[in-house]
Amino acid sequence: MSRHRRGRRKSGGRRRGAIVAGAFVATVGLGVGVGVWASTSGSSSGTGTEAAASTGASAGTRSTPSTPATSPSTRPASSYPLSTAPRTIPAVTSHTPARGPGWRPAKNYRVVIDDSRLADEGRLIAGELGIAYGGEAADARDGDVRLELGEAGPSESYSMTVSGGKVTVSGASEAAVFYGTRTLKQEVRGSGAAPEGVVRDAPAKPVRGFMLDIARKNFSAAWIEDRVRELGDLKFNQLGLHFSDDQGFRIASDSHPEVVSKVHLTKAEVRSIVALAASRHIEIVPEIDSPGHLGAVIAAHPELQLRNVNGVPTKGAVDISKTASAKLVDDLLKEYTALFPGSSWHLGGDEYQALTVPNPAALYPQLATAARNAYGSGAGVSDLATGWLNDRAKAVAGRTVRAWNDGFYRGTSVQADKGIQVAYWTGKELGARKPSEYLAAGRKVVNYNDEFLYYVLGEPNTFVYPTGQRIYEQWNPRVLRGTTAVDSSYDAQILGGVFAVWCDLSNSQTQAQVAVGIRMPLRATAQKLWDVRKPALSWTQFRELAGKVS
Repeated sequence: MSRHRRGRRKSGGRRRGAIVAGAFVATVGLGVGVGVWASTSGSSSGTGTEAAASTGASAGTRSTPSTPATSPSTRPASSYPLSTAPRTIPAVTSHTPARGPGWRPAKNYRVVIDDSRLADEGRLIAGELGIAYGGEAADARDGDVRLELGEAGPSESYSMTVSGGKVTVSGASEAAVFYGTRTLKQEVRGSGAAPEGVVRDAPAKPVRGFMLDIARKNFSAAWIEDRVRELGDLKFNQLGLHFSDDQGFRIASDSHPEVVSKVHLTKAEVRSIVALAASRHIEIVPEIDSPGHLGAVIAAHPELQLRNVNGVPTKGAVDISKTASAKLVDDLLKEYTALFPGSSWHLGGDEYQALTVPNPAALYPQLATAARNAYGSGAGVSDLATGWLNDRAKAVAGRTVRAWNDGFYRGTSVQADKGIQVAYWTGKELGARKPSEYLAAGRKVVNYNDEFLYYVLGEPNTFVYPTGQRIYEQWNPRVLRGTTAVDSSYDAQILGGVFAVWCDLSNSQTQAQVAVGIRMPLRATAQKLWDVRKPALSWTQFRELAGKVS
């Protein structure tokens, strides 16, 4: 999506290389506990101030300080200092301290569950901690990590109680239990132990996303799966795949194989990504952008390209006055609904070139005629484009859909369906509207602010790579446009945010360099979507923590 002609302040930033598999060894009383950590992201390398600072505590074998000669199981709780809150990314929202030894993994410990639906979560955390998976079990043993369903509260809320040498994670849903296991993993990884006490935790925002432009740059399935693991550990819950644009169409198609780029993901690869994401409670949000940004489709169907009154083709745009254009796009949308079972879909809708000129009706008379025929004598090209958006929403009926903010037009007789969410990314397009206009009209909005959350390869058109520090210190979900927050009364309508990678100059970075560059921005975004308040840690402390726990 060539939505990258916008400027912002220069502020560089890179992430460190990905965490490799390793192990830690912790002395527990008179015994020894061993935890084996699986890789959370693919191998990558790079340079930059953020990357350099966050490599100080990479994964590998690390020993905890020696413990007192008295076993933790025999020492009275009163002999321990009051525990301190765990340090994780994102930070937990509440911790009630207590006195006691906390919990650290030992080879004879196990993970047990109270419901078969938690089997995947149980096996995963057991493998990560290097302890046994005991399945469903009613008995209690020393050192148990018990996963339970039934926590009262919002669907993504959980509690984690560390007491008496045991850990209990109780969640309102399977996803919530999973988030609790991520907290436990980071606690042990960062300090060797989970502190005594009770964590109560829940996200501030229901949409916590990362979007990847695979249309302009091919990313391998393995690289995407590494990001899924990384996102899961940071408690993101959406991965957007922008897989169709002017430069490429990157997923195999049965209905229209002619539009697919030579280098692409097979459906088997996509199913593997979808399954892995589901195991981390991440839904894939696919995007076929239309009616603009369809250059790869038009290359196979030049008869559908929009042309102006002089016969000059319009880049990337299909002629929406032609029923064949709608049929082709709907064929693709319906085909991929089977491949992507999630509840959300992105329809695009931005930068339709016919509506970026002063007089669309004069330059594209066929669109003006089609608008009047469909919607009456007073209708214009923007009405026709709005009707197109509504019709594409019908093609993916049953999904929650969103579209870019510049795909919504002011003053039209045809209104975009009320259920279509606004993906707000910029406020600099022709006829731009402030975020408050959409919010005042009752729209739900997802924050893609290009001032903070756009990582555009090659930094074209005055774009610069966003830094984790700037997101951490200056952004929150109410900062939808530029650097100014909307009124707090709209907070409930802002569903969350999405950090986006766009590949305008696709060869300017390798996959490994992208992984490095987005490392700290992703962690900062995760923190600000989970808890919108000012973080307790300074940026320096947060960056150091990232090197230890994630």
